[in-house]
Amino acid sequence: MEVVQGHVVEISYKDLMVGSYDSQTSICSSLLEKIGRSFGNEDDCLGIVAITDVPSFVELRSKLLPMAHKLACTLHPSELDEITIDTACYSVGWSHGKEKVEGDKYDTSKGSFYANPITENLLEAILERKNEVLQDNNNPFLHIPCNEEELAITAKQNPAFFAPNVWPVKTIPELEPAFKDLGQLICQVGIYVARLCDAYVSTKCPGFKSGKLEHIMKHSLCCKGRLLHYFPIENDQLIDQKDKDIFDFSDWCGWHNDHGSLTGLVPAMFLDCDGKGVECPDPTAGLYIKSRSGDLVHIKLPTDAIAFQIGETTQVHTGGILQATPHAVKGCQFPLNADTKTNKSGISRESFAVFMEPEYHGDMDIPKGKTLEDTQRRGAEFFLPKNVRTLRSRWKQGMNFGHFSNATFEAFH
Repeated sequence: MEVVQGHVVEISYKDLMVGSYDSQTSICSSLLEKIGRSFGNEDDCLGIVAITDVPSFVELRSKLLPMAHKLACTLHPSELDEITIDTACYSVGWSHGKEKVEGDKYDTSKGSFYANPITENLLEAILERKNEVLQDNNNPFLHIPCNEEELAITAKQNPAFFAPNVWPVKTIPELEPAFKDLGQLICQVGIYVARLCDAYVSTKCPGFKSGKLEHIMKHSLCCKGRLLHYFPIENDQLIDQKDKDIFDFSDWCGWHNDHGSLTGLVPAMFLDCDGKGVECPDPTAGLYIKSRSGDLVHIKLPTDAIAFQIGETTQVHTGGILQATPHAVKGCQFPLNADTKTNKSGISRESFAVFMEPEYHGDMDIPKGKTLEDTQRRGAEFFLPKNVRTLRSRWKQGMNFGHFSNATFEAFH
């Protein structure tokens, strides 16, 4: 199948600020049109937008991303073991070769470091906020339908949600502040993006709860940052790729939808084996999106922009007015040397994503007047990559976000 070079809609940070605070300006009208082209339910919408010229972003990106290489390539296995938390299902700290994304194949192509950039201990933070919640009875987005004891039991039963952060304080002490600084910046920009999404959806759906998406971004303490190191492609992987179908090329990251509300994505940085920045030598490597019409779209992000992708939770909350799109990452491949049959590239990819989502007890309700068929059309399901499970197979009426997340993890892992 032919690969299409995708065009990502861009919004400047300055326009985002103006449009977010003044809905009467012509800038806001233009931004809502861009939100529709980026996240809407038309077949050519790619589910991604780029926010350019965000203050301090370039500096924070340059500081954090090389630490992914340092973490994966310089720490001794015993040092990595100290920050590998199996009791939390590897959802905090270091994880490598523990996840299954496509079938029964363990993902060894990348290593990940997970942490919550906005709070060190989710359970403690929610309990500390209890008085604020009780005093704000008019805010349904902060409601937790259980007492402290029940919440503690839920946390114990769901360590992937609630496990506190762990950091390599002895080996890379600079990781924690760099991770939090960039993660919190992405979350702040995400609030403004969500505000525009709310405004757009409100024009399309009378039953939508005005301000819902922004309230999730602003008030939820459940947030996960993921620092990623994609290992250089090995020789046997290069050989295996020869006769594969084009949709089976996802050797750096398998096809999937993000299941949360909104994902902030930092454009990747490519490093050589010594950890020095290089241009990617393979023009076909990088992020791909599967469109709702079946096109395979190659995405190249400007390095000075934060990209945001819609997740399935927002797809549910908007009744399909905004929709997630499947995406994957193709590895950087070098032709084998004709004499030695070896791959000399040694090029790795470093990236960072922040998954913004409701807390465990957050609702997963479709707006009044919308149906499951609106939320994910059968036609769009037809073009999903074979390993991406349909939304209707995981979402059920009355679920909360925790239940939906668990159903998603079970379906993929």
